[in-house]
Amino acid sequence: MDTMTREHPSSQQPEQGTSSRQIPITVTVNGQKRHGVVEPRLLLSDFLRHDLGLTGTHVGCEHGVCGACTVLMDGDSVRSCLVLAVQAHERELVTVEGLASGDTLHPLQQALRESHGLQCGFCTPGILMSMVPFLEENPNPTEEEIRIALSGNLCRCTGYQKIVEGVALAAEMMAEGSSPEDVGGAES
Repeated sequence: MDTMTREHPSSQQPEQGTSSRQIPITVTVNGQKRHGVVEPRLLLSDFLRHDLGLTGTHVGCEHGVCGACTVLMDGDSVRSCLVLAVQAHERELVTVEGLASGDTLHPLQQALRESHGLQCGFCTPGILMSMVPFLEENPNPTEEEIRIALSGNLCRCTGYQKIVEGVALAAEMMAEGSSPEDVGGAES
């Protein structure tokens, strides 16, 4: 589906002094040009989830605190619950759905799986989308640097140790261009 129109329930009969104006936007999401017509106040997280069906972008706090809604916009991680969909017009977006290449997981996805760095999985997409640019900018991070980079993502399940180990393993894999088994990854 190339063009989506989202009608917010409150736009059906606008209150006096408000507008139900719809704005056309075009975004490139995971390498594909996508078009939509949205209200100016629609959040990017809602556009991705409801209009484009990309439900890997999770919505937790809706205040930009938890990090679950993190996506890449022009290569930088952003909280999609703090960005309006109209602000993404003509921008390049990558969601968690765009990390894998077909059936081949991104090294960070593979490393988190191998190190058991996830449990319920709610925080995982945001962590992945935060750590991808972190590892691109810092390909050989220390444990402390990983923990600082992760501090913007809340996880209620793991205690973070396995996530830290997974990010470190991903850094090794990316540096060597190998799989977890090749760099002494977690045992199955």
